[in-house]
Amino acid sequence: MALNPSLVGVMADSHDNKNAVLAAVRLFNDRQIGLLLHAGDYIAPFNAGWMADLNAPMVGVFGNNDGEKFGLRAMFEKLGPIHRAPYRFEHQNKQFLMLHEPDEVDALAASGAYDVIIYGHTHNVDVREGETLVINPGETGGWTTDRSTVAFLDLSTMTVEIVDL
Repeated sequence: MALNPSLVGVMADSHDNKNAVLAAVRLFNDRQIGLLLHAGDYIAPFNAGWMADLNAPMVGVFGNNDGEKFGLRAMFEKLGPIHRAPYRFEHQNKQFLMLHEPDEVDALAASGAYDVIIYGHTHNVDVREGETLVINPGETGGWTTDRSTVAFLDLSTMTVEIVDL
């Protein structure tokens, strides 16, 4: 199966919802994403087992509820690294910044230093187009809003699709 490096899957706030995580992984694999970004609040290290079938590499940041950082890093090691936020990186010639909490998102977006800012924490979908594309995919877990969502970012068009699981 050929992965599409220009298609990025985005999730956040999975909060140990096994069914939602499994559904998200199936969808990401079906769409052949080239990279998965997780904006934090995995919660327990065993969550990695539910994501083990993911075909793409993952990059993540810790959320405010991710207390077992050592265990999370160890269990997710095969999928990809989990970093302390903020985490800056480049993918497909785009500058990314990943956070969990949105405190500085507006100022960071206004700086023009990033092509894409990914965050979570609020459990609400937020997509803002502009010089900097801002994405909160909503909550994958669905515990607080009764809506389980993920996002797809197409880097070739810089468009975002929010998908309900």
